[in-house]
Amino acid sequence: MANTATEPDAKAPAGDGLDRQLLQGRPHQRHGGLWLTAAIVLFAIFLISYSLITNPRFEWNVVFGWFTSERLFTGLLRTLGLTAISMAVGIVVGVLLALARLAPNAVVAGTAAFLVWLFRGVPVFVQLLFWGFIAAIYPRIAVGVPFGPEFFSVDANVLITPFMAAILGLGLNEGAYMSEIVRAGLLSVNRGQTEAATALGMRRFAILSRVVLPQAMKIIIPPTGNQTISMLKTTSLVSVLAFPELLYSAQLVYSANFKTIPLLIAASMWYLLVTSILSLGQYFIERHFNRGGITPGRSTRRTRKAKAENSRTAPQEVQP
Repeated sequence: MANTATEPDAKAPAGDGLDRQLLQGRPHQRHGGLWLTAAIVLFAIFLISYSLITNPRFEWNVVFGWFTSERLFTGLLRTLGLTAISMAVGIVVGVLLALARLAPNAVVAGTAAFLVWLFRGVPVFVQLLFWGFIAAIYPRIAVGVPFGPEFFSVDANVLITPFMAAILGLGLNEGAYMSEIVRAGLLSVNRGQTEAATALGMRRFAILSRVVLPQAMKIIIPPTGNQTISMLKTTSLVSVLAFPELLYSAQLVYSANFKTIPLLIAASMWYLLVTSILSLGQYFIERHFNRGGITPGRSTRRTRKAKAENSRTAPQEVQP
């Protein structure tokens, strides 16, 4: 009777063992390159730090003296208030524009798309100047019936103060960006969930608030946090309106004592400190809304660790 035992389907090539050894050696070579790169980076950091510390022209005593001054701290509080109010206006405007763009009515959707195009396309600096000089176009702002009687009117310079002009310029510009962020989050939710909620008899507002938004927040929160941090720094443009926020407060000081660089460094330190706090808050908010999901940084580290353990424990191929 013929032998029915079969040979292996395919044998490994003769050079396969050598290739495997070369592949296993590559991570060690890359590891050595990373150590060299890290050493170069550390040396560069040392040189820069040494220059910053030993250069007397930075005048660090002036920097830290004004960093804790009441004048800059008051400007910081105005910056934080301007950031919070502008972001609140931007979020409200963004949600309304996003819902309008998703509306089945072509006129409503088209108008919302036009406003997004307008406020996102015009530089925010130009928008701030426009609202700051709105009195040159409309000296008085009136409320009444169109083409009919006027109920009351007010001087535009009284109504549109530098603070109000800053809120309008920053808030409307932010609303255009937030509308795209919110719209992307709403569209990321599976349409079947909305249809299922409708089949259960839920109203449209209940579907939006209880079904769609909780799932869309995972997409909306990260870019909203980035926009908040960006808004904090964008408020420095308000100095063109002579509103005494953080940067303009520093400008008023160094225009009197001519300590330009130390005052700019002191203001930048406040910006960096607040940005770090906002970034930390953004991390915890993202982790809250991502419960039950996968955190990218941790998942990447766990995947790499698992791959490394599998490569060490994988059985070696035995050549016949």
